[in-house]
Amino acid sequence: MQSAYPKTHTLPKPPAWLRQLLLGIGFLIAWQLYSSFSGTSSLLIASPLATLQALYSDIGNGQLISATLVSLQNLAIGMGTGIIVGLLLASLSTLSHTGHDLLILVTSVFSPLPGIAILPLAMLWFGLNPAAIIFIVVFGSIWPISANTDTGFRTIGATTRMVALNLGLSRMQTVRDVFLPAALPHILAGLRLAWAFGWRAVVGAEIVFGVAGSNGGLGWYINNARYFLNPPAIFAGLVVISVLGILLDLFFQWVEEQTIVKWGMKHTQH
Repeated sequence: MQSAYPKTHTLPKPPAWLRQLLLGIGFLIAWQLYSSFSGTSSLLIASPLATLQALYSDIGNGQLISATLVSLQNLAIGMGTGIIVGLLLASLSTLSHTGHDLLILVTSVFSPLPGIAILPLAMLWFGLNPAAIIFIVVFGSIWPISANTDTGFRTIGATTRMVALNLGLSRMQTVRDVFLPAALPHILAGLRLAWAFGWRAVVGAEIVFGVAGSNGGLGWYINNARYFLNPPAIFAGLVVISVLGILLDLFFQWVEEQTIVKWGMKHTQH
């Protein structure tokens, strides 16, 4: 018996990357139309074409590449140190009640403080050099890593804990071989937050005082463009910051797909 209603054929859903690309193109078109026909001064809003010209020029002369590498170096050193300290704090919290009390105390006291708020202290302690910026990144990345890792450790099931005890593993072996893999979804979530805080801290600190010349980062590049009333260069710096953020987010997605998604610990939706 045939249905009284005709069959309908739905078009295949385009992939996520294509939908996002189309949205990005639409945003660029709207941006260009606004800057061309709104009558807004070019000293306030740079058009996409002017921004592209600034990108091409400053990438060609090496200024933008140098600034980007300096910022990424500061971020990498600060993040690496923050990851080590954060994992140590979370491990201590798991292994002892005193460590747990310590983590709660330092997280409650220091986590609400914006990294940029302690920049004056960092400038006094380390001077006007990259060490002060790195310290701000370390300070901002420790707390999301330690808090999320500790949460991951404490959500591990009792069965997994009993298996670790029955295997005769030491406390450090249990953390390394059992807790860390089991808590990986929470750890990756903490890393995402940490790099976001760290990236903003790097650029913000560089805007405040960044080291000039060959040691100046993206924040210094943007602030220097402001001094010379060069909005296209300002927007070029902002575009680089956004693109790097997208690339880092894609990197974290790839890591998740190769680990927790492949292991069945997380399901993705497209």
